[in-house]
Amino acid sequence: MKGSVTILGAGIMGLSIAAELTQRGVTCSIHDPEGGPGPHGCSWWAGGMLAPFCEAESAEDTVIRLGIEAAEWWEHMGAEVHHTGTLVLALARDHAELDRFARLTRNHEQLDGCAIAELEPELEQRFHRGLFYRDEAHLTPRQALQALAAKLHEKCISIRREAPSEVTPGLIVDARGLAARDALPDLRGVRGEMLVVRCPEVRLNRTIRLLHPRIPLYVVPRGDGVYMLGATMLESGAKTRVTARAAIELLSAAYALHPAFAEAEILELGADARPAFPDNLPRLRRRGGTLFANGLYRHGYLLAPAVARMAADHITTGEIPELMDEHNPEWRTA
Repeated sequence: MKGSVTILGAGIMGLSIAAELTQRGVTCSIHDPEGGPGPHGCSWWAGGMLAPFCEAESAEDTVIRLGIEAAEWWEHMGAEVHHTGTLVLALARDHAELDRFARLTRNHEQLDGCAIAELEPELEQRFHRGLFYRDEAHLTPRQALQALAAKLHEKCISIRREAPSEVTPGLIVDARGLAARDALPDLRGVRGEMLVVRCPEVRLNRTIRLLHPRIPLYVVPRGDGVYMLGATMLESGAKTRVTARAAIELLSAAYALHPAFAEAEILELGADARPAFPDNLPRLRRRGGTLFANGLYRHGYLLAPAVARMAADHITTGEIPELMDEHNPEWRTA
């Protein structure tokens, strides 16, 4: 491809596509009125779980297959990835949820109480059954975004606040997330709420998922006794503050995991709306001189690498990848 690419949006999607293109020698410019990643974007408030096998509980096989490549991609881009696996637990009264989760997923080991205690001594005698997904990982979202920005800075690519010229030559990649609803009428918002707490009394080494029929919880360690607790899932595009109900439910679930969370210091409460299409799979949609890249749903850090790779393949070779409308006639509704 000759010429440059103009990218709209400096969230996880825009930065990932820019990083992938620059790796292939394509010149990019990035435009975002906010000037870069921050609390205004949903990728700021993510869990950062690279957990394709756990996602099989509710996601299409496409998510699992494409998500497997995420950890290696993020490490290549300079992010710190923790390969400590995912431990899935349930209280005794909710063991039916654990059985259901096991049936719907693969690549896990069944653990008894002793095996759970070997992985997480803090949870000794608290849980008697669990599932361990050894090949999963997690990262810290804000550090990963900074790693992408640093990669781009090495190529002398900065994020511009001003909008591109109306006569910008070359291809435009629209990666504005939910803001692109003005051009993508089938895009919707899915609200998520999370908390960041400091609790040195709890020492967990890996992502923990606590199953519950109504309030499932994941706890992601951030180091130095800091944990991210998430997350609610509401069909709403509202970007309001965390509700009292969500905070109470997340903290109650954390207390059920380990009572010491009752003394945790709340550092942050965050909420945002994640962009999603009707089937919760991301899309690449070409409309003339604009390529839309959107719909990461709750799989931002898991699927952004694959979507970025496909976008770069299309831009550099003209290939029609599997997540593109032209590859899926049933998607051509907008």
